[in-house]
Formats: sequence, C-alpha cells, structure tokens
Amino acid sequence: MNRSKYEVVIGIEVHVQLKTKSKIFCSCRNDRSEQDTPNSTVCHICMGHPGVLPVLNDTVIEYAVKAGLATYSDIAPVSYFDRKHYFYPDLPKGYQITQQRRPICTNGYVSVRLEDGSVKKVRLSRIHIEEDAGKNIHASGSNESFVDLNRAGTPLLEIVSLPDIRSSFEARAYLRNLRLIVQALDICTGNMEEGAFRADTNISIRKKGEEKFGTKCELKNINSFKFIGDAIEYEIDRQIEILEDGGVVRQETRLWNTKTRETIVMRSKEEAADYRYLEEPDLTPIFVTDAYKASIVSMMPELPDAKFDRLCADYGLTPYEATIFIDDPLLCDYFERAWSFSQNKLLVNWILRDFVTLCKEQKTTYTASVISPKRLAMITQLLDEGKITSPFGKQLFERVVQTNKDPEVVIKEMELPKVISAADLEIMVAQIMKENPVQVVDYKGGKTKLLGFFVGKVLEKTKGSANPSVVTELVKKMLD
Repeated sequence: MNRSKYEVVIGIEVHVQLKTKSKIFCSCRNDRSEQDTPNSTVCHICMGHPGVLPVLNDTVIEYAVKAGLATYSDIAPVSYFDRKHYFYPDLPKGYQITQQRRPICTNGYVSVRLEDGSVKKVRLSRIHIEEDAGKNIHASGSNESFVDLNRAGTPLLEIVSLPDIRSSFEARAYLRNLRLIVQALDICTGNMEEGAFRADTNISIRKKGEEKFGTKCELKNINSFKFIGDAIEYEIDRQIEILEDGGVVRQETRLWNTKTRETIVMRSKEEAADYRYLEEPDLTPIFVTDAYKASIVSMMPELPDAKFDRLCADYGLTPYEATIFIDDPLLCDYFERAWSFSQNKLLVNWILRDFVTLCKEQKTTYTASVISPKRLAMITQLLDEGKITSPFGKQLFERVVQTNKDPEVVIKEMELPKVISAADLEIMVAQIMKENPVQVVDYKGGKTKLLGFFVGKVLEKTKGSANPSVVTELVKKMLD
C-alpha cells in the first residue's frame, strides 16, 4: 500500500449539546442524568403532541452568537428555522426543527496547531441551531425496542467544517480546540462519553494533484479523540486498498469497533435523503442586531488561542507546557496563582511532575490538595535561590503533604542541611580535578561526557548538600 500517492480529505460535523437550564422550545429541564426515569423530563411540546406551539429559548441564541464570535464567523442579522422531515421512532413530530437555508453563523474558522508548530485555519461552512431527537433503546435477547424522549428537544449547535482537514492528527487537533472553545464559553460540558460533544467524520481519498473529491464515508458515534484518530487511520488504509485493487469505495456510514479495531458498515448511503425542508411556520425569524452582538462581546472570556499566546509570552512557557495548561484550565489556574507568589523557573516542572502525580495518587482535586499554590511556590523559590538542595526539596514536599503545615514551619522542625558555599565548591572541584588528571585530559580532548563523572564526584563528596545545577555549571567552567 502506497500512501504517498494519495491525499486524505476530511470534513467534520460536530453536535454541541448546550448547557441551558431548559430545553430549546419548552420549559422542561435540560440538566438530565442517566439516572432519570425514561420519559420523565418531557411535556406535550417535546413529545410532539398535535397542535402545540414551540417557544424559542433566548439563551440558545446567546450561546449560538458566542460560538460564532469565538470562531470568527459571520453572524446573520436575520436567520430562520426550517422543518427537516423524516420518520424515526425517537422523533414523534415526524420532523426536526433546524436551520437549513439561513443559518445563524457562516464562514468562520478554527485554528489548528500542527506538529511542526505552525498554525492552520480549518474553515467552517456554518453553525446552526437545532433540536435533538430522543433515544432508541434496543433490548438484548428480544426483538424489542423502547423509546426514551428525555433527550428530545435538547438544544444543539451543529458546527460544520469544510473539507480542509488532511490527517488524523489535524482532525484530533481541530476537535480538541473546538471542544476547548465551547468549554471556555461555558455553553457545553464537552463530555464525549455522555454525548454532549458528538463528531461525525467524513473521509474520502483522492490521488495527489486531483481536484475532484473521492467518495466519502462517514464515521459515526465515536466517543473519544483517540478512537476517532484510530478510526481515521484505519479508514484511510481501507479506502486506499480498495482503490489499489481496482475497486470502488461505496458511500456508507460506518462505526468503529474498539475490540477488532476496524470500521464496520452501519448503513449504506446510495441516495441522498429527501428531507422535504420547509420554513418553520410556528417560529419567528431570529434577529441579531449590532447592539446585541456588542453585548455578547462584552461577556466573552479569554479563548484558548489567546490564552496559549499569553502563557508563552508572559510566563516563557514552551508550546508543550502551554498546551498542557490549555487542555486543563483548572491546572492552569493553579499555575497562575502559584506564579503570583513566586516567579521561578522550577515552578512549571514541579507542578507537571510532582503536584499532578500527588493529586492522582491521593485522588484529590487541585484546589483540595494540601500543596496549595503558595506552598509549592515557596518550596520552588527556596530551590531556585539555592537555599535548599533538590533532595531536601523532595523531603520538604513530602513532609508538607504529611503534616499539612507550611514549608517554613516544616523547615524549622527538620534538620536543614548546610548549603556549601561557592568558594568551598571551587576548592572541592579543584581537588577532584587534581585527583583525576587522566579524566581531565580526556575531557579537554573532546570526551565531554566525562562532565557527569566530575559532577558525580562532587555530589558524592558533598553528600547531596550541593545544588546539582550549580555544581554542573561550576565544573564545566573550571574544566573549560
């Protein structure tokens, strides 16, 4: 199989479940859980009784405009709802209220940071508002199906990208950044396992240099970024193999089997469905004025891209470190609070290594940990200033965890090792160089790995009471 001859083309449709208190067209609560009794959070509107009239939830418009602004989209001054007709047991009205012809947002983009550090813009075709359907539950062991309408009427934003994505890496990066955006806006939980953030991925293959798209297959109902990436990789190989063998890729909706690690056919799509769209007669158009947009702009939080740039510029973080903090806003908040107490270069490493490990081991949250931002800042400040050694810093960290006391109190209770002065260290290094003349000659002759030999000798002589980084710099200076 020769992948180099082919180009993958990917477009993604994401359904974002909104965090409104009530559903989109009725007053039924929208904060449901799996423990709710089936068909208990429903009313005559979301159950589609004849003659009922929907009333639009204003917060849905606010959230849609926020999503549009956050993705640099054009916000339509006037948009409309449509009826999308199809029959399915979990859609009691026989149609879904959506926006087909005049969506509320168009022509936006989401930034994707590529593996080489460059940034690519994945263009958006549209963002539109619609209602969710119910849920079919198929009984195992019997030929029965049940319908739970608790989810019916849940407000959704469908975010549709153009086919700009060219790899599984780009697809994951796009979805990850889009989820961070809706979470930062606080309009969606982003929980993929609960279906609050659902992605349908359309994949096709074409030979490099061709402009015409290949036949696309849709990957549906995959609830993690890793599985989406794995499914895309499999599907790329599957389609290339078909083409290499002289076959034809069929337009299908496919599922990812996590056990066999392959995509399987869910249903074929030989013909486009005729949804018989018509303008929704029971809902008025949505009007978005410049004044309304301005009021939403004033409420916008810091978005992931801007936060990434700020973390790198203000704190000197590497792109890798900034990405970790962007992906975990609570950890980022911990870091920024710790930085307010002490701006030292060791803080990031201690947070990402020791603090995160501690929280995982103790199964506690960052805010509940006994290692508060101030306490960790104090420990790393002492290390950064060379007032304590790294081994003692580890002991101090552990004792603070055990005693729940501030570092300065714990230090008074512990026997603080004497920190050797720079002058004493110079005498010690000179003595070790005198005792190992062959190694000195070899180092100066190009065997620079011997630096570790001399540093080890010094640390051994000081019994761990010297700062390793200080010793390394001093030994290097004296050998050179």
